[in-house]
Amino acid sequence: MRTAIASYLQVARGIHCSPAQVFVTSGYRNSLGLIAHALLEPGDRVLVEDPGYLFTRPLLDYLNINAIPIPVDQDGMLVSHAVQKGKGARAVVVTPAHQSPLCVSLSLPRRLELLDWASRQQAWIIEDDYDGEYRYVSRPLPALKSLDRDGRVLYAGTFSKVLFPGIRLAYLVVPAAQVERFEHVSQTFLGGCPELTQAIVATFMTEGHFARHIQRMRKLYGERREATARGLRKALGEHISIDTQPGGMHLILRLNAQQSDRLCMERLAQAGIYAEALNDWNIEGQTGPGLLLGFANIESEAVAEVFGKRILDALMA
Repeated sequence: MRTAIASYLQVARGIHCSPAQVFVTSGYRNSLGLIAHALLEPGDRVLVEDPGYLFTRPLLDYLNINAIPIPVDQDGMLVSHAVQKGKGARAVVVTPAHQSPLCVSLSLPRRLELLDWASRQQAWIIEDDYDGEYRYVSRPLPALKSLDRDGRVLYAGTFSKVLFPGIRLAYLVVPAAQVERFEHVSQTFLGGCPELTQAIVATFMTEGHFARHIQRMRKLYGERREATARGLRKALGEHISIDTQPGGMHLILRLNAQQSDRLCMERLAQAGIYAEALNDWNIEGQTGPGLLLGFANIESEAVAEVFGKRILDALMA
């Protein structure tokens, strides 16, 4: 499994690593917990994106690690703010391919600035590449890890988005100098990744099926993304705008009227429609109101238009 992942990452994400640097985990939280136990201590300061992935901050809080929010704009994390607020910080958690939840990409100048900061500060960059394969406007961007020359980036990937969530299979690539430390810690904190599942996925990858699956799903999701956006615009018209995003697996619907996105989320839930309130992802910043709406299971523009009318009925109720 580790050999298959290392080979895939070299081709698909520009990451050169040995199988020994790959640790198979049961998901992102398992990967982040492993990093925390291996490299961090209670009381450490870790920079996180604001808005950011919902489960990062609670896990750090549970481990008594202080999460310091850093704002995000159209080019990703504001690294200049990270430099200012990050004195003494031991690590930063970023989603550079598609920022979670805004789906913007961390620009090249900011990637280089972040790497420089980590090198000077001897801090760690935790790169959460949860769906970097699903970029629709061009080829997927190389991972931030591919630019790492000083061994400061830990790369966390997952099969949950590209295969299915219930598989509970992810991986972590650590710098070569940290392999021995992670091997020691993983003996205590890793588990829950059945060998049979790993063997099946490894064969799926080495026989070339995984790469073809990614290409096929990238095309399918790109088509569904565009069809969903068109159908929703037809149905919702002036009531919403949709953020332009290079990738990801959800759309962000901006509410043109000054409505509470949390209240809108509750109304949609009552109508049997699942969405998330963008404001729930904020720590200190204000990037809402907005609704996160998945499009992967919406098959056509016509279906999206009907779906949009249901959304409008729920919001206007």
